[in-house]
Amino acid sequence: MLEREFWRQGLRVAGVDEAGRGALAGPVVAAAVVLAPGRHPYRDSKRLTPRRREQLLDHLQRHALAWGVGACSAAEVDRLGVLRATHCAAQRALARLRIAPQALVTDYLFLETELPLLAPARAEAQSPSVAAASILAKVVRDRIMVGLHRRYPGYGFARHKGYGTAEHLACLARLGPCPQHRRRFAPVAQAGLWDPP
Repeated sequence: MLEREFWRQGLRVAGVDEAGRGALAGPVVAAAVVLAPGRHPYRDSKRLTPRRREQLLDHLQRHALAWGVGACSAAEVDRLGVLRATHCAAQRALARLRIAPQALVTDYLFLETELPLLAPARAEAQSPSVAAASILAKVVRDRIMVGLHRRYPGYGFARHKGYGTAEHLACLARLGPCPQHRRRFAPVAQAGLWDPP
């Protein structure tokens, strides 16, 4: 576990992860989770079924010491760029923790912080805190995309969650982008009559 040394030092550790960074539509959502030292059931959200993610989210909300969620809208992704928007969402998630962390573990997110930071690739496979954050971010973002599907039913957001699937690209070609699309992303810009500056 990546947290082990921090826990050995008596530090509170926040795991941070995001969902939606590579999507063509919707927000990028980040989550931060502080767990008590020990063993936990959380695993990389991408390896879990939607039902299992929901079950683990319920467990997380009952047992985590603290958790927070932050998001940046599609418009903010366009304005800031996806990397800065992801960092912004992560900082918003950290700001919503009810207890302050003393160290951070992220999935290759090099946040500006004075706290000790570990940011290896694939951290969700090595850190229960990051895995928990990945579950929280994924479930929250999926729920947002289901809500956007009701507002913009022609795009299939409830199924592909805004990612660039063949179905989504076909809908973009037919309908053009909606207000929830990231217009700086090439497939969206090409589908609309909008040229990035």
